[in-house]
Amino acid sequence: MIRKDDILRVTDKGVQVFRFYLPVNFKVGKNFLNPFYKDTKASCNIYYDRKGGVFKMKDFGNEEYSGDCFELVGKLNGLSCKEPKEFVEIMEIINRDLHLGFSSHEEYQVSHYKVPQKADVITEVPKERTKRPYTIVQKPYSSLELAFWEKSGIGESVLKQYRVVSLKKFSSENAEGKPFSFVSNAEEPVFGYMGKLFVKVYRPFSQVRFLYAGDLGENYCFGLEQLPAKGDLLFITGGEKDVMSLAAHGFHAICFNSETACIPETLIHRLSFRFKHIILLYDVDKTGLESSAKRERELKSYGVKRLLLPLSGTKEEKDVSDYFALGNSRENLIRLFLEYLETLYSETMSVLKSCEVDFSSPPPAAQMIVSVNEVPLGTQGNLLCVTGGEGTGKSNYVAALIAGAIRPQGVEADTLGVAVKENTKGKAVLFYDTEQSEVQLYKNVGNLLRRCSRDAMPEYFKAYCLTGMSRKERLKSIILSMDRYHYQYGGIHLVVIDGIADLIRCANDEAESIAVVEELYRLAGIYNTCIVTVLHFIPNGLKLRGHLGSELQRKAAAILSIEKDNDPAVSVVKALKVREGSPLDVPLMQFAWDKGKAMHAYLGEKPKEEKEKRKEDELVAVAREIFSYRRFVTYVELTESIQSILEVKERTAKSYIKFMREREIIVKSPDSQSHYMLGAI
Repeated sequence: MIRKDDILRVTDKGVQVFRFYLPVNFKVGKNFLNPFYKDTKASCNIYYDRKGGVFKMKDFGNEEYSGDCFELVGKLNGLSCKEPKEFVEIMEIINRDLHLGFSSHEEYQVSHYKVPQKADVITEVPKERTKRPYTIVQKPYSSLELAFWEKSGIGESVLKQYRVVSLKKFSSENAEGKPFSFVSNAEEPVFGYMGKLFVKVYRPFSQVRFLYAGDLGENYCFGLEQLPAKGDLLFITGGEKDVMSLAAHGFHAICFNSETACIPETLIHRLSFRFKHIILLYDVDKTGLESSAKRERELKSYGVKRLLLPLSGTKEEKDVSDYFALGNSRENLIRLFLEYLETLYSETMSVLKSCEVDFSSPPPAAQMIVSVNEVPLGTQGNLLCVTGGEGTGKSNYVAALIAGAIRPQGVEADTLGVAVKENTKGKAVLFYDTEQSEVQLYKNVGNLLRRCSRDAMPEYFKAYCLTGMSRKERLKSIILSMDRYHYQYGGIHLVVIDGIADLIRCANDEAESIAVVEELYRLAGIYNTCIVTVLHFIPNGLKLRGHLGSELQRKAAAILSIEKDNDPAVSVVKALKVREGSPLDVPLMQFAWDKGKAMHAYLGEKPKEEKEKRKEDELVAVAREIFSYRRFVTYVELTESIQSILEVKERTAKSYIKFMREREIIVKSPDSQSHYMLGAI
């Protein structure tokens, strides 16, 4: 029998099992993305457990995938290591897939299902081991027999793979215990589908085509052992010849005892983890059509579908073997499957078609609405997030952006260090405040009008106090009003939402956070405008806190943080994210209250030394995070870690590494020049 220790011994303590089933080239001790779900952060790891003396998998993002190699195989096949019978099945799966050569039943080590080619072989199975005893005499394939299989594209190698033999003679007993036998001849050849404890006899030109002897078990499934660990497409056919015909053309397939046989849901459940599509490909005669429709209904919950072959349904033209025999190729069947998918996904594909990129017809370039030193911060079709703690000046800052958007033509306005595109076409500018009272909002609007030298609000500028509405009503009102003003004013130039967190019940609710950010991102794209959102959070370095902050970190084109300087009267604007370039290279902008002007005024950029000091401090924090759980990392690992932590592009990450090396935040290992370690910081 198969033993756990034996499997661990021949698989290098389980690591070879992981290498077989994991479709990634992982390195022991290095984090990688889990391939079995949509993993966004490399938090999966294969490590050596010294206490247990085996290799294990640890997924910090999903504990369900943590454990040894047996637990992984169990997970992929819907089996539990805690159940003795299922654990045995797990070991058998590993033994089969990795071809380890262990015998599940030592008493059957002398097999009688190998294909002999040189001489006749006689195999006898004792009565006590089978339900119906049988004797077979194997022989080499004749040229006529091989020609029969070749019509369906099945060669001798495929026959050998599926343990199909040519029989000279088959002998057994009928239900009454009376002996009988069949002898092969040129007109009526006899073949055998050989199992460990049974044989299924196939006589293609005889009145009685199929006979069974031995113990088939409860759930006969032909082709199951030949399946790969993972695949995209699996066909369920009506018979063994169809399975082999598909295999000969490069497809994966299985069949059960007949088209009318019930398909075990437990098996389909396990296979659904291994294959993207499971397709019924039964005969297109009356029986096949009825059975495939019934099986599709029964297995609907597992996503099993059926594909109908373009055949007449006659005896000579009904199954996939006939389909290939008629001259159709692998490409023809793939094309048929693609046509089926198009029908299945017609609605989705129609919607997707409108989103398809036409490289020959480039889209119009998005205009910069808000920028600094020609670096885009807020562009058409994107979100700009302004964040910071209480009392840092966020509301005054976004008011300055609005002033820049509604200023009269030819009039300059102090926009606190950024450039705001002039609204020459009089498109709508919308301001939604979810926090302040109507009195305070009125005062803020008056201040921003004075900032842009206006005595009154232009018709296209709308400001709303939403504090009296429920959170659900606020978002709905924003959506409906944007739609109206888009048509009324021929577009929307700029939208400001002061307090995005007040559109949802909880900023730490992941589902709500994703939904509101995606909706605002959608609206920005539909109306081709820039939406400025104010998030009242205190950022942690270059990262925003909470689920709402994380979602904005992903979706926003730029994130600006407003913080108090060493001088509490001065506010500093820092870039936490810019889609184009590095946020640490964006200047630190300053503004403060000017008594003479009775408004906040721009004080200029902070000295270059302070910008460099900020950059150094941020990257020191990043380095400490990377090296907190390991002492040495390679250049590639370092690049990937910085990309993951700061959500920047590879080019930017490499520039950060250069800076970190120059400041000796990181240094090369004295033992290996290909590895880096934390410097003396």
